[in-house]
Amino acid sequence: MSGSDLIRYEVERGRARIILNRPEKLNAVAQSMSRDIHDRLWEADNDTSVHSVIIKGAGRSFCSGADLSGYRMEEDQPDVRHRAFTSTIDDDIWQIERGQRANIAPFDVHKPVIAQVHGHCLALGTVIALFCDFVICADDACFGFPPARDLGALPSNMWLYLVGPQWAKRLTMTGDTITGREAAQLGLALKSVPIADLEQEVEQLADRFALIDPHLLAANKRVINLGLELMGARTLQRLAAEIDGRAHLAPGTAEYTRRVRDLGWREAIRQRDAAFGDGRARVNGPERRDEHGFLIED
Repeated sequence: MSGSDLIRYEVERGRARIILNRPEKLNAVAQSMSRDIHDRLWEADNDTSVHSVIIKGAGRSFCSGADLSGYRMEEDQPDVRHRAFTSTIDDDIWQIERGQRANIAPFDVHKPVIAQVHGHCLALGTVIALFCDFVICADDACFGFPPARDLGALPSNMWLYLVGPQWAKRLTMTGDTITGREAAQLGLALKSVPIADLEQEVEQLADRFALIDPHLLAANKRVINLGLELMGARTLQRLAAEIDGRAHLAPGTAEYTRRVRDLGWREAIRQRDAAFGDGRARVNGPERRDEHGFLIED
């Protein structure tokens, strides 16, 4: 086993495992982690003993999103609309694209990549998972992008290709979450299983990949990915960065950044999400809610 304190990396039996290792933070991604994941993916791709890669999280969750605890407002900027991200929209888009180049690595590497998802898979966690070739999740996992409520547009977007336009809009416009079982029903995940079966389910798929010549795995991955690219998948990522940069200038985003400046990230997020009750969508049946916005179970 090798790797930094925040990422563990191991290779055995024809597979590499990249393990997000901040369980006390629900594997929230600190700045260096995206680059570490990128580098370990390409290391595995270059390892002739590796047939597939598994990305998973230590502790109670896959990934709760980006770590915002180190964020600081730029106090000397008089106009909050040009505050939080970078000084100009072009600089902002450049930074978003820089992040994309690291995050798209699961899509770009030649070997199949499996996201093993349990607990939270939110915001940047969904970016990591949805660029993988396969998402296998626990039935009770939680998928969503709550920052879409007031922080901008999604900076990377594979939702359209996995769940279609209506559910992509439903989930990304509200930031509401769905369960792992619902994610599999919509196509956001390959399948969901009880949490007790999750690791075995992922490992047995890696066992089967280990029986196949990795060059053939790469060829079959590549032709399907090229099909996605012909449908605009890579161009859409570039456009997502452009739209996110523009969305950072929206009045709602400006109001949110004022709250961050005045209250801090934790309280700003709490206030944002409180209005959404439990923050859940329901895939099957009516969404009946109580006066606090919580779904009423049938």
